[in-house]
Amino acid sequence: MASWSGGLVMVVGYGSLLVVSYLSLLFTYRARFHPLSKYSGPSIAKVSDVYGGFYALLMRLHLVTYRDHIRYGPVMRHGPNKLVFNSAAALQDIYNNDRVTKSHVYLLTVNSPGVYSIFNAIDKHQHRIRRKLIGQAVTERSMRAFEPTMTSQINIFLKRLLICSGARSPPQPVNMTDICKRLGIDIVGLLAFGYRLNTQTRAKYQFILKGLKAGNYKSNSFMQFPLLKKLRIDSLLHVLSVAQRTRYMSMMETMISSRLAQETHAHNDLYSFVAHDIDTGGGGGIRVGQLWTEALFFFPAGGDTTSTALSAMFFYLSRNPDVYKKLADEIRSIFTSGIDIQGGPRLSSCRYLRACIDETLRMSPPVPGTLWRELISEEASKQNAAPFLVDGHVISPGTQVGVNIYTLHHNPEYFPDPFVFSPERWLVNDEKQLKSMNSAFAAFSFGARGCAGKAMAYLEMSLVVAKTLWYFDFEMADGELGATGAGVPGPRNLRIGRGRPEEFQLYDIFSSTHDGPVLKFACRGELGKELD
Repeated sequence: MASWSGGLVMVVGYGSLLVVSYLSLLFTYRARFHPLSKYSGPSIAKVSDVYGGFYALLMRLHLVTYRDHIRYGPVMRHGPNKLVFNSAAALQDIYNNDRVTKSHVYLLTVNSPGVYSIFNAIDKHQHRIRRKLIGQAVTERSMRAFEPTMTSQINIFLKRLLICSGARSPPQPVNMTDICKRLGIDIVGLLAFGYRLNTQTRAKYQFILKGLKAGNYKSNSFMQFPLLKKLRIDSLLHVLSVAQRTRYMSMMETMISSRLAQETHAHNDLYSFVAHDIDTGGGGGIRVGQLWTEALFFFPAGGDTTSTALSAMFFYLSRNPDVYKKLADEIRSIFTSGIDIQGGPRLSSCRYLRACIDETLRMSPPVPGTLWRELISEEASKQNAAPFLVDGHVISPGTQVGVNIYTLHHNPEYFPDPFVFSPERWLVNDEKQLKSMNSAFAAFSFGARGCAGKAMAYLEMSLVVAKTLWYFDFEMADGELGATGAGVPGPRNLRIGRGRPEEFQLYDIFSSTHDGPVLKFACRGELGKELD
């Protein structure tokens, strides 16, 4: 027995020695001999993805990246095989380059083997097919057809504000994150499936909001720290969330079966816009079953991003009275009634409204992190291929590269006083300055992989803000509630990037989660009767 125990100790000892020796050699290679060893960056990030994974789990990787760029310069090593850039030139070189595709880490978000969506399809041909198909749901013609449906949901949003303003009951402060997320998810449910989720008025499907947050958090954690996926953490999470997943799948089955039971053009939704292209070969091989996978992506892509932008915009308007007054005056002078506020030339003529939206997206980009890209494999294998250059740097095959959107949007080289909310910066007559800012503005990503629903998102944000300012005046809630969503001064918060009271706080989960602002609304005279 003693000899057996002694042998086991020796095996464990030798095994531990081998592991330690292997890790020592690996870390030494990565730190001193790796092709990226010449680039500066955090010491831990040079040898392990644990650096990015740790801050991804804390939901502040975007803030750490901003801090590290200040410390290490415009290009830095943020992982053993990762380079992050902070320049408009790099934005073009990476995201507007036919030789570049999404990083392999996107495959870590695939839930069913072989079932991809427009989000995690790395193959450029497959992505192009999906983008062309899904893009039909957000064309100008489709937007015109869908706008009445969108407007009906915005009217429900406005009626909720009317109730909270005290028109029918005692006044109540409103948490804009909560109400904007419900609006966003209801609009997406109708756009994707023609299905009324009614989360603005009923509790039945409100669990989707928590599910989306958890799903995005998990995916981002795996993408930043792939070891978590290899350790099968997702299997444990799957077991722990069986009840939630069952509830979610039941909802999906209800939406899909309900839609398939109706005529193709019963609703102006994704299915009606693309039905003529699927199951006929025109969709490049996309079938009805795969279409629902794409429709599912609408929830985080459409619901999450617009709700973040809207929440942030209400935050900045409530804290910048001069901007608030200027925007309210524009809306109330151009339109003569709330019903007149709809997509078209008059809404497009609201230049200050567009400037406020762009400035909000600059300061609080809904996807604030680094979108990883890499050279496509066939190009990387060609011996005589031209070097892959990013802002003058030769990038070796196997290197993941990206630009951190939050950092670039707060780069003073392109945006002076980057933490000051100033829509006027987008209205200057200096063409050189405008060109510089637009070259570094990437709230909807960039190039072929940019957000196909950009125009739809602008329309939704414009309608919501314009209609709200037509019917209501608003301000921060009293006391501590009014500070919800803002940075909190203090040494620690300043150190981690959350000490600016004038900045809406985003928590990076690939998209963003947030809280607030909490506002008080007051109906403008008798205008509330229009909503009734």
